[in-house]
Amino acid sequence: MGELVRGPVELSGVGVRVVGRTLLDDIDWRVNYGEHWVILGPNGAGKTTLLSLVAAVRHPTEGAVTVLGQRLGRVDLRELRRHIGLVAASQRLVDEELMEEEGATAHTVVLTGHTGTSAPLWGRYGPAEHERAHRLLADMGCKDLADRPFRVCSQGERARIRIARALMVDPVILLLDEPFAGLDLPGREDLISAVEDLATTRPALTTVTVTHHLEEVPATTTHALLMRDARIQASGPVTEILTDESLSECFGRPLRIDAHDGRWSARALRDR
Repeated sequence: MGELVRGPVELSGVGVRVVGRTLLDDIDWRVNYGEHWVILGPNGAGKTTLLSLVAAVRHPTEGAVTVLGQRLGRVDLRELRRHIGLVAASQRLVDEELMEEEGATAHTVVLTGHTGTSAPLWGRYGPAEHERAHRLLADMGCKDLADRPFRVCSQGERARIRIARALMVDPVILLLDEPFAGLDLPGREDLISAVEDLATTRPALTTVTVTHHLEEVPATTTHALLMRDARIQASGPVTEILTDESLSECFGRPLRIDAHDGRWSARALRDR
């Protein structure tokens, strides 16, 4: 990796087309170091496709995607991914079912983040790696789960364990694709608190979170990007973007947006 002198994410004129379908169209977007973005939009807007480019797991059909100063198509993607943390609710950990059958503990799951493997490679984990795994579990509010089998952890606990695993490589950027999906209210709030704490404990870490619900936007979010029909509708500082007008246009119905203590909520306006 060369010296990281540019923003961690830069997209210019980016399009993604698959079998005649346009998944992304004319995307221009820049993320600066230390920013915390949320991507919002209706189903099929292109949010996950956009995140897959930033995660260096796919190439654009057109345009330029630069991640951590490296342009996709001109860099070893495996090397680039070592600096990117990705947690996607729609994707189980590789061979997660096998790990469950073998009774892998939360601590073991986090350890595998160091090697990026589906099963632990014990010969590559020394005292420093074990200590880091314990520390990350504590940072995510999961200290007491270290010796608990992953298979018996709740959905909310698993979400926080997966983030701890992604942090094992000390990534420059952390990508969270619908991390709150399937969580109950306590699990959602615990995960939001853990994500918010990262902004304090890791001020240099850049984060991008994809979600459907305004209530899931962490209070530490600095910027927002709204997507609709494969295009960016609006982007910028969160307080300028999360407005009645912008979100109503994005979701195609009149909405009332409220903010309280840095958190947001939305409700549809009904005709009277």
